[in-house]
Amino acid sequence: MEVFGFDLGPIVPFILIGFAAQMVDGALGMAFGVITNTLMVGLLGVPPALASQRVHLVECFTTATSGISHLLHGNIDGRLFLRLLIPGVIGGLVGTYLLTSIDGETIKPFVLAYLAGIGVWLLVRGVLYPPKLREAKHVAPLGLVGGFLDAAGGGGWGPVVTSNLLVQGADPRKVVGTVNSVEFFLTLSISASFVYHLGISHIAGPTLGLIIGGIAAAPFGAMAAKHFSPKLMLILVGIALSITSAYGLWTAWG
Repeated sequence: MEVFGFDLGPIVPFILIGFAAQMVDGALGMAFGVITNTLMVGLLGVPPALASQRVHLVECFTTATSGISHLLHGNIDGRLFLRLLIPGVIGGLVGTYLLTSIDGETIKPFVLAYLAGIGVWLLVRGVLYPPKLREAKHVAPLGLVGGFLDAAGGGGWGPVVTSNLLVQGADPRKVVGTVNSVEFFLTLSISASFVYHLGISHIAGPTLGLIIGGIAAAPFGAMAAKHFSPKLMLILVGIALSITSAYGLWTAWG
């Protein structure tokens, strides 16, 4: 299949992955990286480090747009932003170093196990939705862990950080806006680190596919947010991630 003389055939799977992931992310405000990484590693067999690199390069575009939008709408808590930013970036750089220092086939089962765990977590959150609200605590350690897992697992900043802050009782509007804004700086630092360790060869086509799919799905994701309840979406995403990651684990260990 050619468009303007460019053969889209090899990147069609990545376009579909980007589309599906952005549909969910647009409706939930999280899970683009987790879904994209799970499908690439679990179904397409992409090495974890390369998959995470592609995810974060794409998210540099999506999170920049999201962050500017939240800033214009006054959805950012400056104090929370600073408390998450530095620990998040440090955790992301450490996670990147770990992922690029270990053989892909060795770490793949652990990455898939983590992603399956995120899937189960989202499923449980969906079943118990809405959560009981409490005061937000331990923000810096949460940012450190969230950044590390996001880089090492190819996604998870939103599910880990946003969900924890919401459960602890922080203002939902400020949480979503602030976490999404910090994510731009996190993905930018992680992407730069991956480029330093891995270079940029063999990523142009697949990364372009993810960007095309993500942009195409953006308006539909916003529409889905109006028609699907958070409870239903969390349950569906949790089931999908758990099954996909379990299949990847079975394949990796089989």
